Amino acid sequence: MRRGITLQIKKDYNYVPWVLGLSIAINVIIVALLFVPEINSGSSFDIKLLPLLNAIFNSFTFVFLLAALFMILRKNITWHKRFIFAAFTTTALFLISYLTYHTMSSSTSYGGEGIWQTVYYFILITHIVLAAAIVPLALLTLFRGLAMKVDKHRKIARWTMPIWLYISLTGVIVYLMISPYY
Repeated sequence: MRRGITLQIKKDYNYVPWVLGLSIAINVIIVALLFVPEINSGSSFDIKLLPLLNAIFNSFTFVFLLAALFMILRKNITWHKRFIFAAFTTTALFLISYLTYHTMSSSTSYGGEGIWQTVYYFILITHIVLAAAIVPLALLTLFRGLAMKVDKHRKIARWTMPIWLYISLTGVIVYLMISPYY
């Protein structure tokens, strides 16, 4: 008896509108946060815990992606899918936490100087640019995999996996570098 949920979409299903719609919506919401004034919740919850939570979610995403890569290299599609779904879950949780933090708190500036400031901003800028690009890449890769369009899935996954790994790792590095300034 096989347990678990098998999620698959029809090969001829047009998922591109979903990929475009979600990609645009997610990136527009994040950019819109730059223009939204800080919201004071009035609660006793320490909002400064959310960046740590974001780093934890990014860490789990990184580990899940490495496990998914390991599994697909071993041709274990079932566990590959499970780890990819886990990575999407922790990424979604990160996004919720990130959006919550940035609607309730102003951005924190990096306080370091010299070479470390240059390193920080290089990592941060590449992280931000690639994070915007990963949304459609990850969704397209996911949908192609679920539709069992294996050749197309492999072609785009060769780009998606290293970029997503970079983003999740640099998310943790950015947190570690800026955490003394919260």
